[in-house]
Amino acid sequence: MLRRRALAACTATVAVGALGLAGLTGTASADPSPRLSPAAADQLSPGLLKAMRRDLGLTADRAAERIGNESRAAGVAAGLQRSLGTGFAGARVSGDAAELTVATTDATDTGRIAEAGARAVVVDHSLAELDSAKAALDRVALRKAPKDVPVWYVDVRTNRVVVQAGRATAADTFLAAAGVGRELVTVTQSAEQPRTFADLRGGDAYYMNGSGRCSIGFPVKRGTQSGFVSAGHCGTPGVSTSGYNQQAQGSFQGSTFPGRDYSWVATNTGWTPRPLVNGYGNGDVTVTGSTEALEGSSVCRSGSTTGWHCGTVQQRNTSVTYQEGTVSGVTRTNVCAEPGDSGGSFISGSQAQGVTSGGSGNCSQGGTTYFQPVNPALQAYGLTLVTSGTPTDPPTGPTDPPTNPGGSWAAGTSYAAGDVVTYGSASYRCLQGHQAQPGWTPPNVPALWQAL
Repeated sequence: MLRRRALAACTATVAVGALGLAGLTGTASADPSPRLSPAAADQLSPGLLKAMRRDLGLTADRAAERIGNESRAAGVAAGLQRSLGTGFAGARVSGDAAELTVATTDATDTGRIAEAGARAVVVDHSLAELDSAKAALDRVALRKAPKDVPVWYVDVRTNRVVVQAGRATAADTFLAAAGVGRELVTVTQSAEQPRTFADLRGGDAYYMNGSGRCSIGFPVKRGTQSGFVSAGHCGTPGVSTSGYNQQAQGSFQGSTFPGRDYSWVATNTGWTPRPLVNGYGNGDVTVTGSTEALEGSSVCRSGSTTGWHCGTVQQRNTSVTYQEGTVSGVTRTNVCAEPGDSGGSFISGSQAQGVTSGGSGNCSQGGTTYFQPVNPALQAYGLTLVTSGTPTDPPTGPTDPPTNPGGSWAAGTSYAAGDVVTYGSASYRCLQGHQAQPGWTPPNVPALWQAL
């Protein structure tokens, strides 16, 4: 359990506070206790709780406790990452209690990590060093997808870049082409053959050109235009879509695949975006933000083929090779999925995580599934996630400030309810947890920030 003094330890770099479970607790609490109030626990989706009980073996009370722990751990980890700087080597949670572990390359950081309520480990390689090695592999794969190398990722638990390969010689060839030394890499044998889940066989379903089926990721807006994000392999720009009821819906405006796996569909006025994920008969889940969950956190998926399934985040910043080519920057999970689930929602608590990309296995025997994180998709297409109380699209054109006025607020930062930032000469308090997007400056988004 994160101790009360964790908050004080992180305030110097970011006012972490106790991450309010926006949409669950209503307001942030200064008490770092992970237990949700009975009222807040009652607001958790029955469908999500049912899936967590089936797939993770958690009672409703334990599931609510775990979600609370994971949210608080993410806030503390974000503060420590900024505080530790170049020595930071990753963070993860483990167990039903979501105990936080933070790695560093500098042994003098261990006291600061412990003071923040986390377990400290000293490792050889910083997260930046590992990310750089993986980026070199990604560059090679984008030119030509490696043969017999289905997956590679940064594993913060082992402090290595893990390369899964069908043959050791295939891994050697891949590493040599990228100029990556074996001192940073662990090669494991794998017969995995990942595939995308958008087979023309069939959370809401939608259909491409009246035939193939995928699943909606999350409703979005771009100015006054409504739509949703999904997987890039589901369609290319100009492809028309129809909804679960086979009524005309919209068309793909942007799509990237391979390389990344995201897309966005603009819908007609007959479709209203809601901050919800389909609970498939067990109550819809309200989306309140898009704060990224730590490795080891629980995560659940909603898709039009198999409904709700849960598991944990295994590794972020993973690369996977499908038949169509390599996709980088996805997150690896042990959640199952099947054809038709592609594009569907991955969510942790009330925080949007990403859209289903592909994987291996199925929901009868279990498998591995990769999701494309949602925040890069929003940034790529200039979209705003539709949430309960989320602002409209970031302003564009002449309303944008001509220069950066200065201050502590920064796009890409994860903020918790109660955090205080400066923007220009003014101060603002965060009203609900979120990851800041370009254009979501405090003066422009009163749903997220209150002027002090």
